[in-house]
Amino acid sequence: MLKIYNTLTQQKEVFVPLEPGKVRLYVCGLTTYDFAHIGHARMLVAFDVIVRYLRAAGYAVTYVRNITDIDDKIIRRAAENGESVGELTERFIRFTHEDEAALGIQRPDLEPRATGHIAEIIAMTSLLIGRGHAYAADNGDVYFSVPSFAHYARLSRKNPDELLAGARIEVGESKRDVRDFALWKAAKPEEPGWPSPWGFGRPGWHIECSAMSTTCLGHTFDIHGGGSDLMFPHHDNEIAQSEAATGHRFVNLWMHNGPVRVNDEKMSKSLNNFFTVREVLQKYPAEVVRYFLVASHYRSAISYSEETLQHGYDALERFYHALKGLDVSVAAAAGTAWEQRFHEAMQDDFGTPEALAVLFDLAREINRLRTAAPAAAAAHAALLRRLGGILGLLQASAESFLREGGAVDAALVESLLAARLAARAAKDWAEADRIRAQLKALHVVVEDRQGVSSWRIDRSLE
Repeated sequence: MLKIYNTLTQQKEVFVPLEPGKVRLYVCGLTTYDFAHIGHARMLVAFDVIVRYLRAAGYAVTYVRNITDIDDKIIRRAAENGESVGELTERFIRFTHEDEAALGIQRPDLEPRATGHIAEIIAMTSLLIGRGHAYAADNGDVYFSVPSFAHYARLSRKNPDELLAGARIEVGESKRDVRDFALWKAAKPEEPGWPSPWGFGRPGWHIECSAMSTTCLGHTFDIHGGGSDLMFPHHDNEIAQSEAATGHRFVNLWMHNGPVRVNDEKMSKSLNNFFTVREVLQKYPAEVVRYFLVASHYRSAISYSEETLQHGYDALERFYHALKGLDVSVAAAAGTAWEQRFHEAMQDDFGTPEALAVLFDLAREINRLRTAAPAAAAAHAALLRRLGGILGLLQASAESFLREGGAVDAALVESLLAARLAARAAKDWAEADRIRAQLKALHVVVEDRQGVSSWRIDRSLE
């Protein structure tokens, strides 16, 4: 029985899809004007794991994750660079896809772009005006009327009246109420835009997701997800405009992942503690970064540090040592207590820390069986690899992972191993020891097992 924490109700609920066996899921994606940072990766990996598990549990999932390819930040950055909005966004969409692929993040089933849904955005905005929930200002902007929608901000639990305190109308805005937000913005000279009933302009940020999600998944769908920083105002605004436009409940269940912090502070460029995915991947293998993001529960805040990434490296080495030398292509052990416990952990709001703890127990069992029952060890290793795959982990060969991260010439190592084997065959133990010491100086550890020598990188020697 799958239970998921619903941010709207602030409690775990038994998940009951709108259609038996099917899940319709929408997640707010990235605004493509810069490189993805490790906070973005946290969201991408969290929902990648959720989708992987839903599918492993037998659900037919339609996963939609949008791309915001038009907004104020994009327009400003393109102008600063002296390029078009399209050139800027296409480049960073490509970079984002490359980062996702490196981290083993599967592509969504649908990846709508805001600029591809202008007609739907205009139609929803017109509908809101017609129903008295929005109004066109004299300057060509269109605003959603917050006072027109009962229970505004029920997701974030903010008091709409308290939102008036300290709020102000910016220069150039023509709001009737300081809390109102833009559905359509009149384009300034030389800004990109589209023709509309209210003049040449472009969509506001919030209406983009409402139009894209309902177009792809219908007026009501199962799950809407995103980072916890989007809860207010973005997701509150989505609920208000979507339900006001359609007259239907927007989403059955809301999910939000926690933030990434650095030294207990929110990651931000202003604090100079901002790390892009690409910067991190230059220092650590992608699977280590993914393990760091999976090891904590998706709703918790996680702390980025060299130490936590090193823990990820050490953990993965333990798993790959258990898998090393075993044929993981055999049939996986079935009906085991480890598999049952793994699924119990994941069915409790996708509890990845508990699921990983089960995998560590399974790795210990593999090591126990390795000599006494090698066939059973291989079957359990295949199970470890299969369950790890649900988390997007343990899909590399053990040998390749254990050799990754060292600045060493593999061909040189192989030639030295061959020379060492020749020395051992000639019983020239001094020469064999000398070569072993030479390999150790390269941070290479040689392991002799059943007449076969293998090697791995030992980073503790670096």
